[in-house]
Amino acid sequence: MLYTDIEEAVAKRRTFAIISHPDAGKTTLTEKLLLYSGMLQTAGMVKGKGGRKAATSDWMAMEQERGISITSSAMQFTYKDTVINVLDTPGHQDFSEDTYRTLTAADCAIMVIDASKGVEKQTLKLFEVCRLRKIPVMTFINKMDMPARDPLDLMQEVENVLSIKSTPLNWPIGMGKNFLGVVDLTMQEALFFTKISSGGAQKALIEKFPLNSEEIVKRVNPIDYKQLSEELELLEIAGNRFSLEEFLKGEITPVFFASALTNYGVEPFFDAFITLAPCPHARPATSWEGEEVMIDPLTTPFSGYVFKLQANMDKRHRDSMAFIRVCSGKFDRDLVVKNHRLRKDIRLSRPHGMVAGERTTLDDAFPGDVIGVINPGAFAIGDTLSITGGFDYKPLPQFQPEIFAKIYPKEVDKRKAFDKGTKQLVEEGAIQRLEMIGREGELIFAAVGQLQFEVMQYRLKDEYGVETVFNLLPYNCSAWILGDLNTYQKSMNSALVEDKSKRPMVLFDSPWSKQYSIKQNPNHTFVDVVV
Repeated sequence: MLYTDIEEAVAKRRTFAIISHPDAGKTTLTEKLLLYSGMLQTAGMVKGKGGRKAATSDWMAMEQERGISITSSAMQFTYKDTVINVLDTPGHQDFSEDTYRTLTAADCAIMVIDASKGVEKQTLKLFEVCRLRKIPVMTFINKMDMPARDPLDLMQEVENVLSIKSTPLNWPIGMGKNFLGVVDLTMQEALFFTKISSGGAQKALIEKFPLNSEEIVKRVNPIDYKQLSEELELLEIAGNRFSLEEFLKGEITPVFFASALTNYGVEPFFDAFITLAPCPHARPATSWEGEEVMIDPLTTPFSGYVFKLQANMDKRHRDSMAFIRVCSGKFDRDLVVKNHRLRKDIRLSRPHGMVAGERTTLDDAFPGDVIGVINPGAFAIGDTLSITGGFDYKPLPQFQPEIFAKIYPKEVDKRKAFDKGTKQLVEEGAIQRLEMIGREGELIFAAVGQLQFEVMQYRLKDEYGVETVFNLLPYNCSAWILGDLNTYQKSMNSALVEDKSKRPMVLFDSPWSKQYSIKQNPNHTFVDVVV
């Protein structure tokens, strides 16, 4: 798409992440975005029983086998003249660190909630990340075509558990097998949906009627119609009024009821999203003199930062891809930029756009876009890139690991491939590699969750041909330690290690042991998250 200026390009862009608990339906919702944008002729569901085909956004073989998202996918496409950049994040809690890094690249979030389960633990954790970064959140209550909880109860739970005001912008007409459509509360219309294919593979047909239409009385059974009338009256009297200003400040979340599987309510939700969600805006950074500055997307020449690394997306090339969020200015192919960490110039040649692991070469990109460039070992997660230099975007945090193991290649002659594979996985932030202090070369691998280790072993075998031996270690919490290690009083059943940045850490066998060490070492500082 051609733009007359950068301002027009920015105004057309919406960059967002989808957050949810596993199985709430976020990957299905991503598929439907592609369907309604015309990128797919037929929507393919997450692979499950019966051999349904894998979701387009889940490109890794293990994701397709398990039917879950465990890496973050970045995709760009056009929906009704709006350029959509969607960041599909892992739902599994073991990959919350990857999700956090991805959320830093988003201007808005869609929170998907299962209508039968309400707000779940992982949803709460991810929402807190959005609150921390003041990311506005739209709520998509999914699976209304299945047995569901009362819509008013779900609304109240969103408010109570997440401590945010909520306001419905549509309301369900029936639930479960009787879910016929939604009332558009803004337009005061009833929208009825009709399937035109099984499994939601094609767009749903929409019929619209004014709220006072007799057609609604004809279509809805008397019990559901009475309940609908009472709920709409209650919302009119006691419901929160929607405020775009409050939404953009992260103080209120608009709520939509729908079924991503059947496509009921999906298109109206997407239409509301492109209207309400913010376009790319100024981002905070720190100048090299230590002052807080705001980087304007329109007036500052090209800048961006690396929020993700992913190896072996293309097995033919065995390369590593760096994902860069463009924050300001126009990007042109072969642009020479400064890597602020290395203080050196790098040419960004052969930039790619992404749809489900398929690469398309880009000639240009604008604020809000995500570009992928081959990483020749010059990029690290959190790197700021720009034409002008002089500032750094906020660093991405690293969380304390909770699971530790020693991992070896089964075959000695696979050591070189093992070292290469683990090096790339560490660079991606998928796992952490620690070295025992005082025992050079003795490595410990660490992760936030067990599934990360399963993925590590799978990828070492699948991508590097290395089968591994896995030995779990008796530690379950840790902390970085600041202070003189010579005066540190080490407790029993703990271990001193250093991470890849040579920062010392202590591994503990229990939270009690950690607290005891903190009391025994008042001159040392123990840190759970580093930036």
